[in-house]
Amino acid sequence: MTPARLVAAGVIALLGLLVVTGAVYRVSETEQVVITEFGQPVGGAVATPGLHLKKPFVQKANYFERRFLEWDGDPNQVPTRDKRFVYVDCFARWRITDPLLFFQRLRDEAGAQSRLDDILDGETRNTIAKHDLIEVVRSTNRAFAISGDPADEGAALGGEPIAAGRTALALEVLRTAAARTADLGIEILDFRFKRIAYVEEVQKEVYARMISERQRIAERYRSEGAGEAARIQGEKDRELKAITSEAYRRAREIRGRADAGAADIYAEAHNRDPEFYRFVKSLEALRDSLDEETLLLLSTDGEFLRYLEQAR
Repeated sequence: MTPARLVAAGVIALLGLLVVTGAVYRVSETEQVVITEFGQPVGGAVATPGLHLKKPFVQKANYFERRFLEWDGDPNQVPTRDKRFVYVDCFARWRITDPLLFFQRLRDEAGAQSRLDDILDGETRNTIAKHDLIEVVRSTNRAFAISGDPADEGAALGGEPIAAGRTALALEVLRTAAARTADLGIEILDFRFKRIAYVEEVQKEVYARMISERQRIAERYRSEGAGEAARIQGEKDRELKAITSEAYRRAREIRGRADAGAADIYAEAHNRDPEFYRFVKSLEALRDSLDEETLLLLSTDGEFLRYLEQAR
């Protein structure tokens, strides 16, 4: 074969390969395809996995996801009905339900994400603006899990019963946003608030209220502690007085019995030897009344001098 024929055969084979590859496209289990001819959709969407045919060079296969897709919004500052500002960060899950309508209205996923930004951000802002702050930050009316008085803590946080709550607000955003995306060929499957944070001004107010409430509860505890301490001190003083009084009574009884016993001994001693008894009592009286600096003068007719004279 001459070189010219070889070149011609190669060109023909290459053109055939291009025609074959241009006429066949593959669809996987996670994809769906819309065929366009000169930019316009031709036929319906193709979702059956496998190899399919199309016109080469004229028609184009546009692939779209069949799996769930993610929308992640940007944090925005949103006002509530009671004029409080919060930062709201949310996310959603969506999917393409009608590829042909999706292609006609949004063209691609980038266009869908941009449209979802407008719809979901707008509905989030509208929903939060219709509710008070307490409805946004609380989900249920369950009791507060705190160490102090639940009623006091609820008052500090605005713990009045809620009618809706954060979960109900998320469902409201999902319902209204789904209605607006029904003609776009997509379905919003789920919507959630990822994070809700107070702006700086609201944070300062909330912290001030929390500090004030904690101080009030601490003051109440201090007052209760002071009252309990006074009660314990009173009981201690009462018990101490009772013990002291009982001890004094017993001491007086013991001393009385001792004095009675001593009187009996003195009486018995007096009966045995009256003179010796009077002598001993005189010595005790002198001992109790004299010290080293006392000068004692005795009369000649005194009993003590008489006892001394007898002893000499």
